[in-house]
Amino acid sequence: MPKLALLRHGQSQWNLENRFTGWVDVNLTEEGEAQARYAGTLLRSANVDFSYAFSSFQTRAIRTLWLALQAMDCCWLPEEKSWRLNERHYGALTGLDKAETMAKHGEEQVRIWRRSFDIPPPAQLISDPLHPSHDRRYRDVSPCLLPDGESLAMTLDRVLPYWQEAIVPKLRSEHVLISAHGNSLRAIIKHVFNLSSSDIMDIEVPTGNPLLIELDKELKPIRATYLDPSRAVTVPELR
Repeated sequence: MPKLALLRHGQSQWNLENRFTGWVDVNLTEEGEAQARYAGTLLRSANVDFSYAFSSFQTRAIRTLWLALQAMDCCWLPEEKSWRLNERHYGALTGLDKAETMAKHGEEQVRIWRRSFDIPPPAQLISDPLHPSHDRRYRDVSPCLLPDGESLAMTLDRVLPYWQEAIVPKLRSEHVLISAHGNSLRAIIKHVFNLSSSDIMDIEVPTGNPLLIELDKELKPIRATYLDPSRAVTVPELR
């Protein structure tokens, strides 16, 4: 049976600073690097013969994958990167301190922006230097596809075509590792576990703790577990 490991990147500098990160290319902290290596140790101990890996276009996810593969003694593993696995775009909130944003706009409004399924934050202006249109890694992406602010629903709409076109064909015959972000992984989790729009809002994905999912031939989950039980959060309910 195919196995899928979902790995959220280790702690980033803006995670540490409690800032909205989204598509900004922030690197790992020393703690984040350690989490990535530990994730690789956990994956190696799981004795799964992974044969393919995916990551986003963002450095924190890419380096998490590389550090994990090094710890797994699998640096040779073929890998593919896609912007469609990037973190949710936080729009005009990008770069802002989360506590200061709550003080300015109110805790309830920020909760809606962060936790509602289909309400995006205010849009990021294209004149903002942090807008993805100014980043050369996206120069081959049609401008009409580049987000300026996303809800989780919009993130799912971006991730799902790539899941179907690129990842599912690999899972038909291979064990796959995906290194990505809290919200792009939540989008995958919502789809794989067939969660409702309300149920997915209760799902958190911890940094640097692989979620290992065993799938049946139809790629429906049979069992799922976080490899570090001491840092586990609620595992999605099997349906």
